[in-house]
Amino acid sequence: MRITVFGAGSWGCALAHQMARRGHDVLLWALEPEVAAGINADHRNPIFLTDAELHPAIRSTSDLEEAALHANVWIWVVPVQFSRRVMDRLAPLLRPEVVVVSASKGIETESLKRMDELAAEALDIPADRFCCLSGPTFAIEVVHGDPSAAVLACRDMDLARRLQEQFSDYHLRCYAGGDLIGVELAGALKNTVAIAAGIIDGLGLGANTQAALMTRGLHENTRLGVALGAEPDTFRGLAGMGDLVLTCTGGLSRNRRVGQRLGRGETLDAILGSMREVAEGVRTTPAAAKLATQMGVEMPITQSMARILTGQIDPKDALKELMTRQLKVETQL
Repeated sequence: MRITVFGAGSWGCALAHQMARRGHDVLLWALEPEVAAGINADHRNPIFLTDAELHPAIRSTSDLEEAALHANVWIWVVPVQFSRRVMDRLAPLLRPEVVVVSASKGIETESLKRMDELAAEALDIPADRFCCLSGPTFAIEVVHGDPSAAVLACRDMDLARRLQEQFSDYHLRCYAGGDLIGVELAGALKNTVAIAAGIIDGLGLGANTQAALMTRGLHENTRLGVALGAEPDTFRGLAGMGDLVLTCTGGLSRNRRVGQRLGRGETLDAILGSMREVAEGVRTTPAAAKLATQMGVEMPITQSMARILTGQIDPKDALKELMTRQLKVETQL
C-alpha cells in the first residue's frame, strides 16, 4: 500500500515508522524543508523526536503536490489549528479514490468543528472516506515497538476493517469502530483533563485529587460527546478512558507538562514559548467550553480550565470553586 503521512512532528514520524515497518511505501510530508532533508539523509527528524532512528524506507518531502499524488491513503497528523490552511491547498489535488485517516486530536478554535467536519468543508471529502485513528499511544513508544493499541473509526465499517488489517501488527493493534464522532471527541477532550492533571501535580496535590479529576473529567467528556451524537461506550474504551489515563499520568504527555508548569506558577506564554511541539489542549479547551455552552452541557472542569488558560482565574481558586459547587447525585454534573 502507498501511504502519505502529512505532518512530520513526533506522532507523524511514529506513524510513518509504523507504516514502513508494515512494509508500506511511505512518503512523509514535512512543512519544514530541513526536516525532510534530515529524514532523507540521516533517518532522523532534526527537530522532533530527535533521539529516534526512523525506518530507512521512509522518504520525506516538503512538496505538497508530490505528497498528495504519492498515495490514495492520506494519514493526517497536521495540528488541528493549522489543518484548514494545508487542506485548502490540497483540495484541488484530492482524487476520488483518496481516503483520509486523521490522527490529529483537537477542535478548531474559530469554527468549533471536529476534524471530520473541517475536512468535509476544506477538502469536500465524502463522510465515508474519512477515518479517525486515536488511542493511548505515545509516539516514541510506538517507534520503539512497544505493544500499543488504538481505534480506527469510520462510518464505512468495511473501510475501517480493511485499514485495520493494513495498519496492525505485533507492535500496533488497531480495533475497528463505527463511532467516528466519539473517537474524535474523546481524543480531543482528554487533553483538557490532562492539563488539569498536570496542574494538580504542579500544586503538589495527591492521588485522591488525581483520581477524582480523571473520573469526573471522563464523565463530563462523555456527556458532551453523547450530546453531539457519540456513543457513550466509546468513552469507556481505548480512545476515551485509555487515552485519558495515559495522557493524565504519563511523563511524556505534553499537555500534562503544560499543566504542571502552570501549577508551579509559570505563565502560559512562557510555557508555550519554550515548547517546540503543540499542546493541542491549550487551544481545544476554550473551544470545548464554548461548544458545551452551545449544546447546553454543563462541564465544570472544562469551563474552569478555559478560565485558567485565558488568565481569568488562578488554578488554586478554580480548584476551590470546583470543590465547593452545589452537591449533586454522582450521575449528574
